[in-house]
Amino acid sequence: MGKRRPSPPRRRVGSRLCRGVSGACVVPPGLDAPSERRRRLTELSAVRLYVKENMADPWQECMDYAVTLAKKAGEIIRGALKEEKSIMIKSSPVDLVTETDQKVENFIISLIKEKYPSHSFIGEESVAAGGGSILTDNPTWIIDPIDGTTNFVHRFPFVAVSIGFVVNKKIEFGIVYSCVEDKMYTARKGKGAFCNGQKLKVSGQEDITKSLLVTELGSNRDPETIKIVLSNMERLLSIPIHGIRAVGTAAVNMCLVAAGGADAYYEMGIHCWDMAGAGIIITEAGGVLLDVSGGPFDLMSRRIIAASSRPIAERIAKALQIIPLKRDDATD
Repeated sequence: MGKRRPSPPRRRVGSRLCRGVSGACVVPPGLDAPSERRRRLTELSAVRLYVKENMADPWQECMDYAVTLAKKAGEIIRGALKEEKSIMIKSSPVDLVTETDQKVENFIISLIKEKYPSHSFIGEESVAAGGGSILTDNPTWIIDPIDGTTNFVHRFPFVAVSIGFVVNKKIEFGIVYSCVEDKMYTARKGKGAFCNGQKLKVSGQEDITKSLLVTELGSNRDPETIKIVLSNMERLLSIPIHGIRAVGTAAVNMCLVAAGGADAYYEMGIHCWDMAGAGIIITEAGGVLLDVSGGPFDLMSRRIIAASSRPIAERIAKALQIIPLKRDDATD
């Protein structure tokens, strides 16, 4: 028998290109090794980017879910606007609540609890029913199911769902859905503020005499409180300023400032659920938040100045007489 001819050396397709990959490098038919390497690198880059983004921003999924819930809650509210309403009274004859307020809050909280069982909640209607409003470091959803209940009762077209998300006592994101207008205001810490996807920016006005303000008369009908509220408006109008407006919802008032339609909002007597969603929308649009004393903003203080600039905020604080209020997190 003749000598067996040696087999030609086997060619390892793409062996150098696949270094570091366990197992054989299988190149799909019709695809050369460099193309396969590019495909693998593209897939790996996409995975790395996804992991990086989610590690850097662990609350984005929560925000996306909140937007979905706010839209669904808005559908419930729009449907209920056309119906007869069962109206109840809370702290005063003008502090109203309806079955829809309770239905929407239960809807939102139950679905969030199902998805994030370890998170905490502060909701307007649950607090009114005896629930707590103590803010801890735990991830906390602060919810106003219908901001503008009196508007809702009268079919006045400014009604909003407000959701704020707080971690370590700092607002991470806020959502205000003005459901009759179908305007979705959103903001994520460090990523800007938007309305229906369009970036928001405050007016930047610094001259108080050229400013338009928004505020509310509130639901407290104590004669002394009413006197202070009206006196504060008189003080501001006498500076003078261009004017004062009110749409009946704290959250939408603040969003108007964030969008540049008004230059500042102030109010005393509101609650954390009125401010948590819109507060971060103001700051991410370039505005500032101050306490009515001129000091740092405190979410649980029940008072706020939200302005397009610090000079306007400080000038408003200088003009205001402060109304004594019990804090949202007071335990006595």
